[in-house]
Amino acid sequence: MASLQDQALATLEFLFTPSPTVFVLGFLVVVLVPVFLHLYLTRSVAYITLPSILVAGPAGAGKTALATRLERQGPKPADTYTSQKINVVELAVGEDAAASQYTDDLDSSGAVAKKFLLVDTPGHGKLRNATALARLDPASTKAHKLQGVVYMVDSAALGEEAGSDSDAGLAGAAAYLYDLLLLLQKRMGAGNSSKAPHTIPLLIAANKADLFTALPAPLVKAQLEAELSRIRTTRSKGLLDSGVGVDDVDAGAAGAEDDDWLGEYGSKSFKFDQMREFDIDVDVIAGNVVGSDGPGVGKWWTWIAQQI
Repeated sequence: MASLQDQALATLEFLFTPSPTVFVLGFLVVVLVPVFLHLYLTRSVAYITLPSILVAGPAGAGKTALATRLERQGPKPADTYTSQKINVVELAVGEDAAASQYTDDLDSSGAVAKKFLLVDTPGHGKLRNATALARLDPASTKAHKLQGVVYMVDSAALGEEAGSDSDAGLAGAAAYLYDLLLLLQKRMGAGNSSKAPHTIPLLIAANKADLFTALPAPLVKAQLEAELSRIRTTRSKGLLDSGVGVDDVDAGAAGAEDDDWLGEYGSKSFKFDQMREFDIDVDVIAGNVVGSDGPGVGKWWTWIAQQI
């Protein structure tokens, strides 16, 4: 008993007597304990990834303007320029998606808010594969929380004469849309498990609806469907010219040939309704980011809120 007391007294005397060893031990305790505590807490709490909405479309369609207007919660977007980088904005919707408005101040009202990320991607042709289309890859971790795609088009530019070199024109907008829809279609058939990937709906946001030359939503839909049909025919003809047998194409045999056929295989004309076969809903809604006239962005916001 006496020896234990002597050892305790000796230990206390050592600790309370200034020496280099005591200072080193004290420094290590002060530095290492918070580090180990931080590592333990971060590993025990799961990292939360917010759901996201992808904004894609040709350059000049109004993607960044939409993102800044929703972020500002005001009637006007910020001044924008053609960007070559992804722009991510954190937004929130109310618990009641149908009644939610992008101008709602959820913090002051005390309403339940569901946060999400609006991912604005560049529209330049050379950047699409590495930005927007890459996020639709089922193997990408960023696709797991993707709840919807907003594809913006310039409804005034769609009405320009055929042959326009503008990416925002009908040919450019439809070509990008074809690649995006085809990737969504392939995505639903991808994967090694019996469980299919979650569905990703698509909104075609026909921007600049306040302009006199803008096409109304039904005509935007019809024009895009007609151009997508033409692209599909051209690409299938390209396969035949490259040496793929006519019988293989007509039979719809599995393989790379029919993997590039958008919509219902063998159909004469493409319709957006054909995408429902792959659990992909496509909506076409007119609106305008800039200007006080026109439908504004309210219907687009409601669609986004319903996906979160």
